[in-house]
Amino acid sequence: MNIQLSVHKLSRHFGGLKAIDNVSLHLQSGILHAVIGTNGAGKSTLINLISGELAPSQGQIILNEQDITLWSQPKRAKAGLGRSYQRTTLFDELSVYENCRLAAQAKQEQFWHWCKSAADCKQSKAFAEHALSLAGLSSDAHLIAGTLSHGRKRQLEIAMSLATQPSVLLLDEPLAGMGPEESEHMLSLLNKLKQEHAILLVEHDMDAVFKVADQITVMVNGQMLASGRPEAIRANPQVQEAYLGETA
Repeated sequence: MNIQLSVHKLSRHFGGLKAIDNVSLHLQSGILHAVIGTNGAGKSTLINLISGELAPSQGQIILNEQDITLWSQPKRAKAGLGRSYQRTTLFDELSVYENCRLAAQAKQEQFWHWCKSAADCKQSKAFAEHALSLAGLSSDAHLIAGTLSHGRKRQLEIAMSLATQPSVLLLDEPLAGMGPEESEHMLSLLNKLKQEHAILLVEHDMDAVFKVADQITVMVNGQMLASGRPEAIRANPQVQEAYLGETA
């Protein structure tokens, strides 16, 4: 089993509040791992710990066999960790292509020649074009990002992550605010991306989660209640009572 990212007994405490308490999970390509739970369960805090926005109180994070627990967020991104946010974070006034090119440029560890434009970097341009193709946005490359529909903006944010050539993607509610057609497009994209990327998906849309996830972890009050295949999670009496609103 080729594991791209492992989280071992991760915790984050804010005084007496245990926002994340002793959470462990593994991510690998070909497996889309979804994390579900009610508001306040600790889902976004978990992503923020893995991405480096928050420091853990204890535990360990391993990315591609490197201990990144104490690494900064930019260093993690350069090592292959990409993420999207609940709210779109785009350069609305720039084109779709330029958004991706700038993301790709940020990954390149080089000083640009004083008389040469960074926009001429062939590698950044190639990464941007490939990311747009993967995300199904090649035909929109010339459009201004701010004019895209909500669903296309979410796709662009994922494309910007892909432009940095990540091995692991952390996706925080990518289907939020989408209609049925846009959601289907996003699910198709996620199914395509998981073939070559390890994906951690945080999502409230349960129908979507059970359609696309290969592994589901259920969180309650910062702790893991259950983790397993979708059919096992759906049949779990504790999950039914605590989260899905059903009884066995």
